[in-house]
Amino acid sequence: MLVHGAPDRSKNFAHVVHQLHDLALTVYDRRGYGKSLAAGDLDGMVRGGFETHADDLIELLDGTPSVVVGQSAGGTIAMLAATKAPELFEALGVWEPPMVPWDWWMGDEALQRTIAWASYADPHQLGEEFNRSILGDDRWERLRERTKELLRAEGVAFRADMACQREPFLELDHLKVPFLVGCGTVAPSPEFLDAPRRLAERTGAELFVADHADHFAHTNHPEAWVELVRRTVALADRSSENPMSRDR
Repeated sequence: MLVHGAPDRSKNFAHVVHQLHDLALTVYDRRGYGKSLAAGDLDGMVRGGFETHADDLIELLDGTPSVVVGQSAGGTIAMLAATKAPELFEALGVWEPPMVPWDWWMGDEALQRTIAWASYADPHQLGEEFNRSILGDDRWERLRERTKELLRAEGVAFRADMACQREPFLELDHLKVPFLVGCGTVAPSPEFLDAPRRLAERTGAELFVADHADHFAHTNHPEAWVELVRRTVALADRSSENPMSRDR
């Protein structure tokens, strides 16, 4: 199971899925994104924030122990789900998940930026401004109008994803599944590069570092993400052979 970040949608895993044709993969659009856009809007906010997304993931697993790999906020949501239903996680892989409320992660600046996004009065404007910041004005202007409208509408879900990160939302000590943290070597700041390493240290997770990859490696450096998934599958295989290794 692959879980996308914020704002994002499952189709952006296409290059990864193509290279993992030998695995039985499931991808889906989280509430408020992509094809699940209409499922997310309740009085202008997505119901329950990460808690609801974690429950959705557990429901989608449908009682079947699985390997779950999440990108950015999708990884954080998967971590929360793993504390709620660890029996469903043969192994968990995450790529640069935001741990904004924890003071050891990246400091107060990241928290204040997240709070600013969460406080936008107009979520559709947030959807446009955030995507412009990622794509650049030229690429944004070249998008089809239908795509622009989707990205603006996803601002509702994105604002809700930011709003639920004002304070810690999971107990890291309760994360007891085989766990792999992935990250790249390309980032906007040294603090960004160091954050996944800190998470791995605090949770006892294995660390996978992909050279030349950045936060959006699933779209622009899919080989890194393919390796992340395969390493997480291998971690599950090792853990099944040695059940004691699950008790980290």
